[in-house]
Amino acid sequence: MISEKKGVQQLIQYFKAWGVQHIVFSPGSRNAPLVVSFANDPFFQNYVVPDERSAAFFGLGIAEQIKAPVALICTSGSAVLNYAPAISEAYYRQIPLVVISADRPSEWIDQGDGQTIRQKGALANFVSIEIELLENPTSKDSFWHNECQMNEVAYRLNQPAKAPIHINFPFTEPLYGQQATQNLPHVRKVHFAQRSEALNLGDLRNLQEKWQLAKKKMIICGQMPKNGPLNQLLADLSKDVSVAVLIENTSNLSHTNFISCIDRTLNSIAEAHIEHYAPDLLITLGGAVVSKRIKAFLRKQDIAEHWKIGHEFQTMDTYQALTESIALSPLSFFRQFLQDFKLSPNSRFGARWKQLDFLVQDKHRFAFETLQYSDLTVFETLLDYVPENSVLHMANSSVVRYCQLFEPISSIRYYSNRGTSGIDGSSSTAVGASVGDPSHLHTLITGDISFFYDSNAFWNKHLQNNIRIIVINNGGGGIFKIIPGPNSTTQLADYFVAEQKLNAAGICSTFDINYYTAKSLADLDRLMPSFYTFQDNDRPALLEVFTQEVNNEEVLQAYFQKIKVVDAPLLLEEE
Repeated sequence: MISEKKGVQQLIQYFKAWGVQHIVFSPGSRNAPLVVSFANDPFFQNYVVPDERSAAFFGLGIAEQIKAPVALICTSGSAVLNYAPAISEAYYRQIPLVVISADRPSEWIDQGDGQTIRQKGALANFVSIEIELLENPTSKDSFWHNECQMNEVAYRLNQPAKAPIHINFPFTEPLYGQQATQNLPHVRKVHFAQRSEALNLGDLRNLQEKWQLAKKKMIICGQMPKNGPLNQLLADLSKDVSVAVLIENTSNLSHTNFISCIDRTLNSIAEAHIEHYAPDLLITLGGAVVSKRIKAFLRKQDIAEHWKIGHEFQTMDTYQALTESIALSPLSFFRQFLQDFKLSPNSRFGARWKQLDFLVQDKHRFAFETLQYSDLTVFETLLDYVPENSVLHMANSSVVRYCQLFEPISSIRYYSNRGTSGIDGSSSTAVGASVGDPSHLHTLITGDISFFYDSNAFWNKHLQNNIRIIVINNGGGGIFKIIPGPNSTTQLADYFVAEQKLNAAGICSTFDINYYTAKSLADLDRLMPSFYTFQDNDRPALLEVFTQEVNNEEVLQAYFQKIKVVDAPLLLEEE
């Protein structure tokens, strides 16, 4: 059975043609024509998440795992506004979410009818297109109108740079009428030919010439999914000792030649030597970079060339030095750039970065012998226990920053909502990801404020036993004790840190999650094996680690002092 509304029938047919299978619903009544149609069709994988804000992040988590569009469907009124945080995250991460908001007929907007607001344009800043469909096309032209609108959606979904899409769908009553799935409207699917992924010869030779002239070459890799071929190309490129390749764990790249803990290494660059570590050619690829230090460092330098590689945000100028915007995937670019091109190192710039990085690595290993129990030492212990070939989700604020101080594990996939860097949907995204990728174990490390903020992440029937949640409970927003500024005010505790004495036990009881607690590194060593053992956890499991009695910010400051290569010499001179 399917809704008797012809516009809904068209939408169902188009979704099948596009291969959009995953649908996340939040309950309501105005979206009933959509509910009965998708729920009755075995082609679709449907999920029900009551809280729309959580539902949108849940869908985002699925989409980032399956690398395909996921639809979000809600009722009319304020429901669609609750999608905004996740849609903005998806926009800056290029994750294709398709919002379908049921609506009241346009004549009832602003007329005092229930659950009726101005829905048009509600997500306009964070979608590539918004369309509105006719619920009951009757003429050839009205059917054609819906076809044109939906083929526009298909075009956007086929672009290299993905972005969310908003489909607004006004419905009149009755809403629940159904018919058999016979004689459904025919859909005319437009095929969009693949665009060329290649530089023209003139641009290629120009870039290769600039590369040869540059002595100090730096490549910074932002957030991206794992890409083995790209990893290998960059590893080969890093053998050129004039090239420094800087990554973060969210880059999902790994090689011994890469600088993988940027802030650790920057911490040891002496003021007198800064110019020797500043590039004259900067190449950036991927999404957001976590390190605030590298952004501040590079913005102060006189960088002659900055090449931005990727289809997304062509004019984004993070380092205030953009000279070339190259609309190719990084893999396509480097494959073409390096083909029949002999690398000829003309400095030891990359080797200088790497040698300093090696010195800092040695100091990092010894630093933990004397550091007291704290957030930092907890991360050092926890990250050793995250299983190989699993997925690690990092909440924002201090969590993702602590994780950048430790070398990434090549078999682990790293994720974090770094599009907007908000704390509001970390748990929901991780839960959605564990549903979208049920064959792997997923670990979420989150702070207490982020966890409590998004506790509705666990309010659904789709939780599986392949997710582990670790909450670092330090009694508030610890990031505000670390960053400069808040601690200079008298409002630090109440207005910035938002100190609290809550725990997660009640939430775990409510949502049937196995609950563990730890208050020392010895507790962690004792608990972690059973925490990750599946026969002990037929439900999701949560470990709450308490560090409330520690001055975590002081321990972090002491760590950076311990790993600093004091008065580091200029290790390698120019050839």
